[in-house]
Amino acid sequence: MHSENLLIVFAKNIVLGKVKTRLAKTVGDAEAFNVYAHLVEITERESLKMEHCDVHVHFSDVILKALWPNNQKYVQVGIGLGERMMNAFDASFKLGYKRVIGIGSDLPDLTSEIITRGLKVLESNDTVFGPSEDGGYYLIGMNQMIPEIFIDKAWSTESLLDVTKTELKERGYSCELLEELNDVDTIEDLKASSIAEKFSYLLKE
Repeated sequence: MHSENLLIVFAKNIVLGKVKTRLAKTVGDAEAFNVYAHLVEITERESLKMEHCDVHVHFSDVILKALWPNNQKYVQVGIGLGERMMNAFDASFKLGYKRVIGIGSDLPDLTSEIITRGLKVLESNDTVFGPSEDGGYYLIGMNQMIPEIFIDKAWSTESLLDVTKTELKERGYSCELLEELNDVDTIEDLKASSIAEKFSYLLKE
């Protein structure tokens, strides 16, 4: 018997030269890899603090057994971000979950408390989003499958969340927002983040 709540972690495999490519332009592939590996550690730690919520991990390429050792793990299915997310949510609702939240694995400030608040929102709203500073979102949740959220979207654009919210409203779905957070894509993001101190050696002029 599983919980009614599910957290999906969309984890990009930690591959040298394939992660945090914008950051790598400034600090090099090896250090970008180290930053991302640390972000995945934070994500694993916070996701495993969740109570009354199952956690499934969907890896981009291959399943890493060492991470989330006791949780169900999958490889993402689909072409492009939208399709991969849509398929993961669809499969989760088909398993019988009532409230499903998806997050990435590169947020230094994402806590189990924020995710728990997102699940609470879904008790009285159809959807919930955690807005990111770049106009997208770091968290998405829903209490029923709404495929339109993922179809024909301009991913990684500053209008993504606004467009998505407008569409949901037009279709009659309710939507609530959590606090704004930023992921770490560039050296500026790293400087402004809570892990800046750990990587201070990269930030010296």
